[in-house]
Amino acid sequence: MASQYSKEDSDLIEELVQLSKKSPKLVKSTVYQPPAQPDVKVRSWKMNEYKYNNIPCPFPTLARGLFTEELEDQVDGVKHRIVVRGYDKFFNIGEVPWTKWSSIESHTASPYTVTLKSNGCIIFIAALTPTKLIVTSKHSVGAGNDAAKSHASRGEWWLRKQFEKIGKTEEQLADVLWKNNWTAAAELCDDEFEEHVLAYSPEKTGLHLHGINECAKAFTTMPPDVVTSFARDWGFIETAYTTFETVKEVKEFTDNIGNTGSWNGEAVEGFVVRTHVTEPPTEKSDQPASLSPYPPGSSFFFKVKFDEPYMMYRDWREVTKTLLSKKSLDAGSVSRAKMKRPETRLYVRWVIEEIKRDPKKFEVFNAGRGIIATRERFLEWMRGDKGKVRLQTETAEKPDEYGLTEKENKKFGKTIIVPIAVPGSGKTAIAVALAHLFGFGHTQSDDIQARKPAPAFIRSVVNLLKNHDVVIADKNNHLKQHRDQLREATKLYDPPVRLMALIWPLDQPLATIHRICGDRIYKRGENHQALRADTLGKTHEDVIWQFLQNAEELGEEEVDVSVEMSLEDTPEQALNRSVDACVKVLGLPRPTPEKIEEALQVAKAYAPTVKKTEKEKAKKAPAAPRYFGLLAEVDCQRLLGQILDSPGADVPESVVKLYTTMRDQNRITKRPHITIVHSKSLSTESELWERCMNIHRLPTGPLFDFKLGDLVWNDRIIAVTVENLQVISEGDAEQQEGHEFVSKLPHEVRDRLHITVGTRDRDVAPVEAKTLVEKWRKGEQEGVLGSIPLQEARVQGRVKGLAS
Repeated sequence: MASQYSKEDSDLIEELVQLSKKSPKLVKSTVYQPPAQPDVKVRSWKMNEYKYNNIPCPFPTLARGLFTEELEDQVDGVKHRIVVRGYDKFFNIGEVPWTKWSSIESHTASPYTVTLKSNGCIIFIAALTPTKLIVTSKHSVGAGNDAAKSHASRGEWWLRKQFEKIGKTEEQLADVLWKNNWTAAAELCDDEFEEHVLAYSPEKTGLHLHGINECAKAFTTMPPDVVTSFARDWGFIETAYTTFETVKEVKEFTDNIGNTGSWNGEAVEGFVVRTHVTEPPTEKSDQPASLSPYPPGSSFFFKVKFDEPYMMYRDWREVTKTLLSKKSLDAGSVSRAKMKRPETRLYVRWVIEEIKRDPKKFEVFNAGRGIIATRERFLEWMRGDKGKVRLQTETAEKPDEYGLTEKENKKFGKTIIVPIAVPGSGKTAIAVALAHLFGFGHTQSDDIQARKPAPAFIRSVVNLLKNHDVVIADKNNHLKQHRDQLREATKLYDPPVRLMALIWPLDQPLATIHRICGDRIYKRGENHQALRADTLGKTHEDVIWQFLQNAEELGEEEVDVSVEMSLEDTPEQALNRSVDACVKVLGLPRPTPEKIEEALQVAKAYAPTVKKTEKEKAKKAPAAPRYFGLLAEVDCQRLLGQILDSPGADVPESVVKLYTTMRDQNRITKRPHITIVHSKSLSTESELWERCMNIHRLPTGPLFDFKLGDLVWNDRIIAVTVENLQVISEGDAEQQEGHEFVSKLPHEVRDRLHITVGTRDRDVAPVEAKTLVEKWRKGEQEGVLGSIPLQEARVQGRVKGLAS
């Protein structure tokens, strides 16, 4: 019998506790009360996804899917136990240095178990007590019997169906898992609940068991024969696997399958290969960076994913979601990187016409329904005569990974690199580094001191083109007119000038982008020509909002090639991404790692030579806050789409009708916030106002976390209630201010916290949502048409003083 109570495991959790206090952006946790045992609280740990591939890794564990319990009765210093233990984070072939085939051969050993990669969502099943189970998704616990709302609840629903079928009970399974200290890892594949990419037949619908892990710090997973036997005993769908003795055999097998994208007659996404780390390595690696971050002796997984047809099908799903989220149906809103396949280019043109012809067929697409049916309709059309002819046309020219054909890549002379971003994205750092690496011309709009800076900036770009083949037009270029001006200024060049965009897409909630960019501007301090951090008035944050609200999407024909950047990238990742583009698109030799590192240091040391100043009397005083609100990092339109189109949900027609009106008339808020206190209430809530002001004055301020409770509506307005407000981390003065704020928040204020999602028309005041929520909380029926509880919807945000 395995022990659930280990000092080593307890110490690991304590490390996470301390790390979450010290570095809340790295690690955070959420407390849940499992429906099966509401007197027990479990804590779900979530690590920053982008840091798993760092060496050294900043986390004391690589587990993804980790739930723990703090013990009331401590024995021998054991304060915590691991309740649910997922796999260690693992990567695709070539995604990180230690998953190159040569690296895997160096530090792993046989056997290599190649298991089919299911295409669903992961579900963990473990023993909460010797008689009670806990069923979770990667980071959340289910909500009891409400199987239509969450992955974990749906997983539990399927588990209970298995019990009925095989004649066993929850208590029996809990006993086995408790005694062995195991977590069962399964994949929920259920197209009725949520479609992914590959379709599942009725007999393959349910929980596919693919692993059993020890609930311990060290990653130890059971061999495939144990997993298969367990699946048979407990009614799970078995996961197919095969075993090889060498890495060469694994590669040959997966390469052969990759040629067709199918195994045993079925389309597959790929495989997960399971092995273990050797000690010492079987071969000495000459590349230290390729060494595995996993300790010797531990289980070790890596993925082999196939481009065809899975990745192509996934692209079709994602480009459809992109098109549905835009105001206008334009192929230019689709990433050119996704348009390299002729089938995808043809799909985009086909699906645009389909959406225009019958938009009702796509109403539930973003909620995970209709994905497979849409794809099948397209494939059937493509097999027809018209589709074959169109495909031949698309295939005639083969674009590269940036969506450029060979013909397009050869027709240009000089190049203008056009950043498209908002302040704080990091575009100037990239420009400085690229100019240092390749000798590009580089001009900054912020350096221009002319009375009319816009035409002067264009002249500067054109002048640099006289002596440089590549010029970086360092400006936000967030408006179409900025891009048009560059095109117009160079229209007479022969051969024509290529415009290559480096675009930082606005594909996250605007409040998230605002926070990331605002923090970067604060961090750089005075190191900018004009936009410098204003810790009191926060005027720099207002500037970011203006750019976010005014930014115009990049059209398909505005530039010749588009390179997608990412706000989440580290400086190193961002520079490597842009270097890759310059090498592949411009045909430049790749710099050595040492040169790239040198350029990175030059960019980090950069300081502007021009500093714009204003006389104090000429400065416009920042507007005093009219109210304090918590800026919610959520996309309300996407949220409503997911809720109202939730698979299996019984959604009243009244809210669907109002939501549709708001969506079609652009009445859903783009800047969701939770009003904490308004200046009109100063006479009665002055203490609360002052606490908000104290947080507002902090340089960055604490980050809060809260749960979205219920969707509430009448015939005029839709609101979402807010529950369980807490500070994500503790420790320093800033976070302490946040804890004091939460602890002293009056109950009457907590009861009115909400997000106004949208209003029916301009005549409806957003403040009506406050009255609606207050009535609903009191159980009053008058003026309340209905409500829908939300599940697994947690959001974060910061308190800000807002003037409008």
